[in-house]
Amino acid sequence: MFPTLIRRLAASPSIAPKLRNATRAPPTVIYANSRYKPKKVWPPDFSRLSEKEQFRFERRYKRRVRLATARPRWDKYVKLAQLGSVTFVLVYSVLFMDWNTEKQPFDGIRSRFWGVIGALSPEKRHERQRPDLPTTTDQK
Repeated sequence: MFPTLIRRLAASPSIAPKLRNATRAPPTVIYANSRYKPKKVWPPDFSRLSEKEQFRFERRYKRRVRLATARPRWDKYVKLAQLGSVTFVLVYSVLFMDWNTEKQPFDGIRSRFWGVIGALSPEKRHERQRPDLPTTTDQK
């Protein structure tokens, strides 16, 4: 917001000090004095339009508003934040949360998960290196 404001202020033409307090003409006066007259009056008088034309104007206006207010980068980051928070809550509730019940609902998942993680620990590295099958050398 602030970078845009600063950029616009820097790009705006400087006004002479004598003209700063002068009143500006309203936009209708500017358009009335223009050589190029508008082809259509905007906004249209909806009381004079048929329902079909009203619907067409509304649809066009809604489409233009949607395009003007589209913020794809913001939407992407909001979706990622939502996905991250939901994932965090689910992982925390399944693996770490104390449910204050007799039997934890996710005991099987927890034991399996920590068993896999525990097998990757440095203390059990030597157990992983031992083969489970006996060697078959010289058994004739």
